[in-house]
Amino acid sequence: MNEITEGKKRFVKRQLSDSRPTVWIGKGGASADVLKEIEKQLDKNKMVKVKLLATALGGEEAKQVASQIAGQTGSVLVEVRGHTFMLYKRRQK
Repeated sequence: MNEITEGKKRFVKRQLSDSRPTVWIGKGGASADVLKEIEKQLDKNKMVKVKLLATALGGEEAKQVASQIAGQTGSVLVEVRGHTFMLYKRRQK
């Protein structure tokens, strides 16, 4: 489940490229409330764009933090650009 096709990745990038991030992660990091909000948006829209503020990184790379969040939410990390990343989760049947 943690893999998607290149075509699906392109589709998600096209859908989210012009939109603004809908979840912002600040100095509190990826708290339970933030993860719950990401999961809620993934359930509703299948994809979400997240912005990490520099204070949320705590010395880690944005890609590491994004990978951890993807793992915790059961989603796929589509792309990381700077401090912004996109997640995709297929709907459960």
